[in-house]
Amino acid sequence: MITLLQSAFEKRSSLFDVTDAYRIVNGAADGFPGLTLDRFGDRFQVQFFGPEMLPRRRELVDAVASLFNPVCIVVKERLSRSGKSLENAPMEIALGSREDAVGTVREGNARFHVDLLDTVNPGLFLDMRHVRLEVEDRFRAMSGAAQSGDKPASAADINDLRFLNLFSYTCSFSVHARLGGAAVATNADISGKILDKGRENYALNSLDLRPGEFFRGNALEYVRWAIKKGLKFDGIVLDPPSFARFKGLNFNVREHLMPLVAECAQILNPHGFFMVSSNYSEFMPAPFSRDVLEAVQQVHKKARMVWTRGQDIDFVGSGSTKDSCLVATLVEV
Repeated sequence: MITLLQSAFEKRSSLFDVTDAYRIVNGAADGFPGLTLDRFGDRFQVQFFGPEMLPRRRELVDAVASLFNPVCIVVKERLSRSGKSLENAPMEIALGSREDAVGTVREGNARFHVDLLDTVNPGLFLDMRHVRLEVEDRFRAMSGAAQSGDKPASAADINDLRFLNLFSYTCSFSVHARLGGAAVATNADISGKILDKGRENYALNSLDLRPGEFFRGNALEYVRWAIKKGLKFDGIVLDPPSFARFKGLNFNVREHLMPLVAECAQILNPHGFFMVSSNYSEFMPAPFSRDVLEAVQQVHKKARMVWTRGQDIDFVGSGSTKDSCLVATLVEV
């Protein structure tokens, strides 16, 4: 088992200089069916999505401890005895203490808080790392153009660059946008607790809180308010859950995503970018990207597709199972 873990770890070597938060094992593609192993700095998260490796649970924990010398290992069982996926997964601290499960990780120029025992999600979605880093790079390029006088038509100067992060979770996209030079990065999420974690991430990166950056509420509600107020953004990220409920309103990604994309296009500046993603397993890359582009072209006729991608490189075998599935597409207008 240690040999298999070492081999999986070495596959991720290109990420070692970029981040200390990445997936080491992504199920059967790494020789561990039904299991994932994620590194968050000195903290490790083991998740069982199937029964195959459960009989070797203790052996696996001991192997992770021996190979990586972590301060904490948290084990989560994401599958019920009847085989159904569990959102409120049983969690066990297999090594360390409750306090050890909390810490910070590095991602490019950014740092983020994580808590492996908060929910099934520790505070940072690893499979979107490549997109977060690109968001920072894009704002850095726009900021550089504004400073040099080679301004995009969408921005009078560097102080006008604005970013919108819908279903923002802990605001990691916005941290990268601000580090890249966005003057304002607005976060919309239904959870006040989650937005507080976003504020903590801003503070961790020495980012001041600016007016209009945190909106607690439904993403569609914010977009329609922004349309009414005439607000415009140079970059938008729309990364919704498959299902969400807020104040009696239900969001279903199959029914509501593309209409929301079309509405978001109304508040996107010319020469801006728009990234749309979903981990809904029934979305296929080609039709998904086509539908996103068509929705944006209702407003921006010359919009073009830049790329369509799946999960980041540490998610070996991405798309082969429902728990490792992502489609993301980026459009420029």
